[in-house]
Formats: sequence, structure tokens, C-alpha cells
Amino acid sequence: MKAFSYVTAQTADSAVSLVGDRGRFLAGGMDLLGEMKDGLVEPALLVNVKAVPGTREIAAGRGTWTVGANVTLTRLAEHAEVRKVFPGLAQAAEAVGSPQMRNGATVGGNLAQHSRCWYYRQRDARCVKKGGARCLARGGENKYHSVLAHTMCLSPCVANLAVALAALDASVVVQRGAKTVTLTVAQLYEKAWTDAKAHHSLGSDELILRVEVPVVAGARSVYVKVAEKSEFDWALVSCAAAGRVEGGQFRGVRLALGSVAAVPWQMQEANAFLEGKPATDETAAGAAAILLRDAEAREHNGYKIPVAKALVRRALAALGA
Repeated sequence: MKAFSYVTAQTADSAVSLVGDRGRFLAGGMDLLGEMKDGLVEPALLVNVKAVPGTREIAAGRGTWTVGANVTLTRLAEHAEVRKVFPGLAQAAEAVGSPQMRNGATVGGNLAQHSRCWYYRQRDARCVKKGGARCLARGGENKYHSVLAHTMCLSPCVANLAVALAALDASVVVQRGAKTVTLTVAQLYEKAWTDAKAHHSLGSDELILRVEVPVVAGARSVYVKVAEKSEFDWALVSCAAAGRVEGGQFRGVRLALGSVAAVPWQMQEANAFLEGKPATDETAAGAAAILLRDAEAREHNGYKIPVAKALVRRALAALGA
């Protein structure tokens, strides 16, 4: 790890102005410090953003809840009202890493984390995401990689919270220069769908401030995943669902899949298919088939397609339980 300077920002404006082209924002540091130790990034300046006002609160509103970017995953997972109103979000936070990691990891950090691809994380491998000519997972070891890909890069989005928040139709508030902008979860990651070098749509000097989650009367939410180990492991595939079951029918349901694409994977067509249909396993299977219609198995990751379909059926069954 090379030497760097360190400063604590007192406002969002100062954080953005300080970070510049060669700096990085530091909150929990779960992802950034690992990249620095592995020699993947060498920032000249770390800007501590934990003191930025308004980023540590969970605030309930009649129509919208706000969750600050510096809220730890432990606090989010254990918050009694979040567990009641947005159980899928609490489940997604609780499914991240170990208790020790969740104590330090933050909401903003989980959303802004970089690729977990082992080729990207190997300092001596020059993959397309690091400026190389090709994706080394294509024709290489791709057990954990995307089955839905638009760019050369097969690295998937593995941020638990991104999947849950996408299903909840949440927004992400970002400090961009002197202004704040509000992005959908799809917009937060859309650049990764079209640019193999991108991890998300944020510039190096753009800071997540909070997420805003709308409250839908009568709606429920759920997050489920399959991993190789029951604890302290990344999802092989994850699924979040949010919506209602009324009179035995699906209403206003939104689905999102994780670890299958460079973005939290959603299709409006699948959501529309569910609307007003019986809340049965057959209906859920139909929605899953639409979501995975364009999936393409690689040499080692074909298992993800049936697992994803099973998780969609499991998540939808939980909505009506």
C-alpha cells in the first residue's frame, strides 16, 4: 500500500471538492481498503465522509423513508421498524458478510462497491475492467459470473442492498458537484451495462448521501439468496420481491435478481405478467421464465439459471405467506 493523505470532510460539498481526480471517499472501508492492500487502487488522498451531516440517520416518513449512506448494515438489519415495514431490505443487509463486517460496512459502501471478480481482484491479471483487451472469465473460470451480459465483462453486481432496493422502487440521492441528484437504482448501475470498465454509474467525485424508499400500503418485501456457505459468503444468486397479494392475486409486484448481470436484473415485462394473476407457483414460474429468457450459460455457471428461477418462485411464495 502506497502512502496517502487523509482528511475528514465536514459537509458533502467539501467532500466532493476535496476528493478531486486522485482521491477516494472512505466510509466503512470494507471494499476500498482491500483494493488498496491488493494494489488495485492507489489514491493520493482518502476523504473520510463519516462526519457528513444527515448520512447516519434512518428516518420514517408517511410516504417515504430515508436511510443515510453511513448507516451501518448491522443497524439497518436490526432496526425494528425497518424489519417491520421493509423486511426484504433488512434481510438483504443481514445477509452481507459476517457480523464484524456488517458493524463497519455502510449502506453507501455496499451500493458503490467494486467488482468481486477474481480476475479483477488479482493484481497481476489485466482484464478488460482494468483496461485489458478481454474479459478473462470468458473461456476462463466463470463459476460466479453473469449469465446476462451486454458488455465484454462478465462480472456481476453482487450488492445485496441494490437488489432489495431495486425491488422496493427506491431512489438514491447523490452529491454531484454543487448539486444533489436523485437516481433510480437502475440509473445508479446503468453504465456498468454498457461500459465494461464501469462498476456503476458514479464518477469518482460523486458521493451517495442517502436512499429514499417509498412506503406502499399493504406491500410486503422479501430477499432470498443461495450461497455455497450459509454464513459469510457472497450470493451465487439472489432475488428480491416487493408487492401485495390481494384476493389470491399478485398486485404491484416488482422483482429483482442479483449476481446474474452487471446490474440488479429487472424486467418490467415480468412484473406486468404477474399483475392480477393467481398467486400460484405456476404464475411465479412464468415470471421467472421471462426474467431469465435471455440468460446464456457459460462453461461453469449454467447452474445459476435454474437457481434463479427457483428463487423467484420462493420469493413470490413468501409474499403471500
